[in-house]
Amino acid sequence: MDAVIETHELHKHFGSIHAVDGVNLSVKPGEIFGLLGPNGSGKTTLIRLLIGLLKPTSGSVSLLDQEMPNKAILAQVGYMTQASALYEDLTVRENIAFFAELCGGSDKAMMDEIIQLVDLQDRSHSLVRTLSGGLKQRTSLACSLVHSPRLLLMDEPTVGIDPQLRANFWDYFRQLTERGVTLIISSHVMDEAERCNRLGFMRQGRFLAEGSAAELRSQAGTSSLEEAFLCFAEGSIKGGRA
Repeated sequence: MDAVIETHELHKHFGSIHAVDGVNLSVKPGEIFGLLGPNGSGKTTLIRLLIGLLKPTSGSVSLLDQEMPNKAILAQVGYMTQASALYEDLTVRENIAFFAELCGGSDKAMMDEIIQLVDLQDRSHSLVRTLSGGLKQRTSLACSLVHSPRLLLMDEPTVGIDPQLRANFWDYFRQLTERGVTLIISSHVMDEAERCNRLGFMRQGRFLAEGSAAELRSQAGTSSLEEAFLCFAEGSIKGGRA
């Protein structure tokens, strides 16, 4: 498989708002691709188009060599939403088990491994409605990982968690890529972007630039990714693409 994800001239319009505006994207197996941009730049809409939750206004999406939307391949895909999609009257473990069963099931050892990864051993039998926002975020991540997906799409996965756990998450993300898992991660945190293999700078539904962190800094002639983003954004404004 040359690419796990392919999009061609992907557009999504909500009335006069062009939330995604002509995105062409190709992501290789075992790659971490970061969608980087401010709130409202189109990252969440793009992820929803990729997963098949939204129908494009025009253009095409394929995942794992299958044109989307396609329910048949969703058991091979993990999706962590920005807002919690958990059942609050179930415990942490019950939520994880439920999402595992939706995707074909998972054994107890895998569930235990995932619960340990997100550091919820002491709260695994707590009702989700009793958890803080950060603990719910950990549970959501566990639910997206428990069925061992080939492709994982995560919308702001590290919001609300402490720096040490964030570092643990990224260590695990790297382990996943070593097993051939492909990750799409949206973020507006620049230091997280440095951990991705490649990045797409998004603004107003478009890709301003694409490449590794080093390539983007070099293209912009800057020492930081934040400066590079501002440079590309300023260029798009001057070029009449605001």
